[in-house]
Amino acid sequence: MSKLEKTRLVNFVAKVMEESGFKAYKNFQTSRHIIDIYGVLPTILGDIGIVVAVKNYDERWEVGLDVLKEMEMVAKTLKASKIVIFSSSYFTGSAVDYADKRNIKLIDKDGLMKLAKKFSKKNLEESEASDEDDSMESGSYTPPSSSSSLSFLKGGKKSLNKGGGSGRGNINITLGPTKAILSNTIALIIIVLLLSSILTYIVGLNYKNTAYIGMTKIISSAILSYGLVLVLERDLMSLLVKGTIVFFVSLIIYVILILIGV
Repeated sequence: MSKLEKTRLVNFVAKVMEESGFKAYKNFQTSRHIIDIYGVLPTILGDIGIVVAVKNYDERWEVGLDVLKEMEMVAKTLKASKIVIFSSSYFTGSAVDYADKRNIKLIDKDGLMKLAKKFSKKNLEESEASDEDDSMESGSYTPPSSSSSLSFLKGGKKSLNKGGGSGRGNINITLGPTKAILSNTIALIIIVLLLSSILTYIVGLNYKNTAYIGMTKIISSAILSYGLVLVLERDLMSLLVKGTIVFFVSLIIYVILILIGV
């Protein structure tokens, strides 16, 4: 790949990260290295750092252990929580084995293609939604093109197979506000606190053992924290990070409430 293609690839990865909530710093320089992207995810417990390498190798060349170990040094310097390496080719077997044992995420050519398709589809849907909103605001209606009509028919057929298009629309309306609430970390913490307190109260009606009640509160908080995050997040890293934040903040609040005698 040319330098221009490398720049486009870095810009694409940075764009995907930014739309996922990260602040992406391209060509980030440390005391000894320059990395393609340094991502920072702000949370209520502090920033989570991710170092990202983007390798534009020819398909004949595979990314080896040297790149992984170099990124580990960078991550250690920046105290980053995660290492992600993108490649326009593939990785050697030793690199894959090494990454499996470490906190390293590898995304090869196939993974990049899937990510690009997913990203393009998302942007297309957002563009179509924006165009539809503009059309409604202007009070006019423009008939869809033949390709748009075909997409609509395909979607309608899929909906009918699952029990009707109108039912699917109702589900989207119902999940909209819920999704917005669950996307807010503070709201998630409050929900976990309320639900686990209710469960603990119910258990306390039948069991007076304080140790048993305490374990119920901890276990229910853990299940709710990761379970509610799982409703929105399918990426394992995002699930672990956000679920852990919600769980530990909930525990801290419980400890504070116990100390002040509430």
